[in-house]
Amino acid sequence: MAQTQESLKDIRNEIDAIDTQFLALLKARLACAKKVGQIKNRSKRAKWDPLRERQIFERLLQENNGEFPEQTLTSIFREIITTCRLSQKEVDVAYLGPEATFSHLAGVKCFGRSATYRPVETIEDIFHEVERGRVQYGIVPVENSIEGSVTSSLDGFMQCRVKICAEVQLEISHNLVNQSGELTDIKLVASHAQPLAQCRQWLKKNLPDVPRQNVFSTGVAAKMAADDPTVAAIASSLAIKTYHLQVVVKGVEDYRGNTTRFLVLGQQSPSASGKDKTSLLVGLLDRPGALHNMLTIFAERGINLTRIESRPIKSQPGNYLFFLDMLGHMNDETITEACLLLKESCSFYEWLGSYPQADS
Repeated sequence: MAQTQESLKDIRNEIDAIDTQFLALLKARLACAKKVGQIKNRSKRAKWDPLRERQIFERLLQENNGEFPEQTLTSIFREIITTCRLSQKEVDVAYLGPEATFSHLAGVKCFGRSATYRPVETIEDIFHEVERGRVQYGIVPVENSIEGSVTSSLDGFMQCRVKICAEVQLEISHNLVNQSGELTDIKLVASHAQPLAQCRQWLKKNLPDVPRQNVFSTGVAAKMAADDPTVAAIASSLAIKTYHLQVVVKGVEDYRGNTTRFLVLGQQSPSASGKDKTSLLVGLLDRPGALHNMLTIFAERGINLTRIESRPIKSQPGNYLFFLDMLGHMNDETITEACLLLKESCSFYEWLGSYPQADS
């Protein structure tokens, strides 16, 4: 027994020594990042270099050779890299509040926990905060793999002049939560419209007589549940801790593999990373074959369109704008050529940004 305790003590001492080395190396890395920031300030270069960050992750995963869990390794180094980048310049991020919404989670996934997060009441407010320079970045949901597009985000691009800086794919798992953790206490279920739709069948089967209330965000719903023992919320895992709630049922979404795509808004898009997307907002001329002609421009150049969606122009009944996502960066020769031709043949054209593809 004494020998076992001694062995355990030796191993723990070794772990403590390794942790001390980790801390020293983290401090050294932070110091290097600050030096890089000073050089970039003198040359007025962008603080964020997506190509460099992608190269770091690829090298680390290759050197790891699968020994350390890859998803955890990526998460750890994303936090380290983001913290070091933020040491060069503090970052404010607006998101659909209050605290602990899925937008908040997506922001943390992109920027780490070191950024300053500012909750706002509506998606429209996020666009305005970024456009007016009150925050450096905003993060908005744009589409869900089950329920489709978030139209208020698409409309925001039609109203405000902002650029897409990044995209984030967030796996969504919905939890039914309340104060007691008991299903029988629930007299009302509250959440954002998208989660309510994504859990429609589960709610119909398990709580058929309980009314539902559509609110601005899952965070608002969680706060309602924290204030009223008869209210349950469909909310994120972060909301459980934030609002001290109990899980009634985990995973109440109707379909597994539920993913929401978020876009990061800013004043300018980053440089090419080598694995990018480009987004456009265009209006077509009112003539036969206009859509076919637009698609032909991309097809003839081998450009892969990953998304095309129309939205009505509210001030012009019967007229529409098209959102286009394609693989590649605006600095790529083929993308530049195609966009120049498109601009000449469209009634409206706006480049929304080029940005690194999200990790799948």
